[in-house]
Amino acid sequence: MSLSPAPSFYMNFAPKPIRTKAAHDWLEYLRESEGLGGILAKTEDLAKLKIALKGALFELDLDNLAPKIEAGWRSGAQNELFLLVNGASIATRLQQVLPSLINELAKKGIVCASIKVRLKPVPPNWEIKPREGLQAKQKPRGFNAVARASWESLLNKLAPDSDLHKAVERLLQSKPK
Repeated sequence: MSLSPAPSFYMNFAPKPIRTKAAHDWLEYLRESEGLGGILAKTEDLAKLKIALKGALFELDLDNLAPKIEAGWRSGAQNELFLLVNGASIATRLQQVLPSLINELAKKGIVCASIKVRLKPVPPNWEIKPREGLQAKQKPRGFNAVARASWESLLNKLAPDSDLHKAVERLLQSKPK
């Protein structure tokens, strides 16, 4: 039995290339400075910085602030640490302990000449917008039953000729049921 050659329409596909890359080759590529190695090195450095910062804050009894701080090296400046924080109170507290923080970081192996503390910008989706629809057009209503009862109870306890009695009486008259 002889095999006849396959028709030409079956031979339109090029043969698949043989894959010779093994896992260790890819790890070497990741470690190269031109590959993703630079990104991995920066990520490792930032992780080490975060751990050292948390340890330094612990030594200063400020470890509760660690999750609220994003740290990084300022680009273009040598040995200048940049801290982004969520609130002004955190920024102020950090400003007060910067020399001690620099010393504690040096003990942990992180050398920095200065630290800049900045507030994170507020995301734009936090804008306060006026109400729309029916709620915007509704006027405030009077007291609910519990509030009215409470005001009336206070009115009964006050002296009838006092200014406070007259004010509460006016308040109750101005608010409908």
